[in-house]
Amino acid sequence: MSAPSARTVQACTACGMIDGISATRTPMTVAVRLTSLHRRRLREVWRSAGWPAQDIVEAELLAMGLLERQHDAAGRCTLRVTDAGIQTLAESAALNRAARSDHETLVEQVAQAMVREGRIAWRGLSLRARVVTGEVEGWQMAMPDVFSVRHTSVAAYLQPVVHEIKVRRADLLADLRRPAKRAAYLDMAGAVVYVLAEGIGRADEVPPECGVMEMRAGVLETLRPAPVRALPHEAGLPFAVWMALARATPVPMPESEQRRLGEDLSTLPDDLPDQA
Repeated sequence: MSAPSARTVQACTACGMIDGISATRTPMTVAVRLTSLHRRRLREVWRSAGWPAQDIVEAELLAMGLLERQHDAAGRCTLRVTDAGIQTLAESAALNRAARSDHETLVEQVAQAMVREGRIAWRGLSLRARVVTGEVEGWQMAMPDVFSVRHTSVAAYLQPVVHEIKVRRADLLADLRRPAKRAAYLDMAGAVVYVLAEGIGRADEVPPECGVMEMRAGVLETLRPAPVRALPHEAGLPFAVWMALARATPVPMPESEQRRLGEDLSTLPDDLPDQA
């Protein structure tokens, strides 16, 4: 028996039969997990004219019903975010705001803890560090969540520390895959500590050159102390760091511990930390 022609196959496929065998395929339902890559593409389409990229990410968004194709009178195809896609964008934005709020809360708690220990702390600094990658040496900008030094008049006693705050496991794992970032922190500080929200990670997941703390029921607990190194700088810190600190405002002392001008210092509590 001769094989059917292409026209016959096309016609029979349209009616669902080829040589008496059903040519209709049963639609397959493939579960696609929505990732940050999908959400990013969804935002890009939302903010753009919707020209298709025709890659697998776009195909998955179309399959999930978050995007749909539209054709104009000239036959040009563009993409449009569906109502379900808009709902996904709104939910993603709400989750990001909540994560930022949790992160900022923990950053503030760590910064205040450093101040109560008698240290001078800063949030959101943008510092330049010298990083060596292989045999290549270069500069990299880093933004530690909390940077603190001891309140001292002796450069050798500064003990600069970087605290990196993580409240989501995905952010922690992504950060651990960035050795250059840790190298930048180690260039500007004698110790680096990861502070984790409860339950998002283990101490043994963090590289040994860093310490690990965890916030448990509102209390910072040390899971592994950070190795402390002396920085090879006569002034205690790299010059670029000193310049950044000169332009920045440190975290203020808690209101209950501040004193007004002219207030009797004999009323100061006896348990304030010693300062070298």
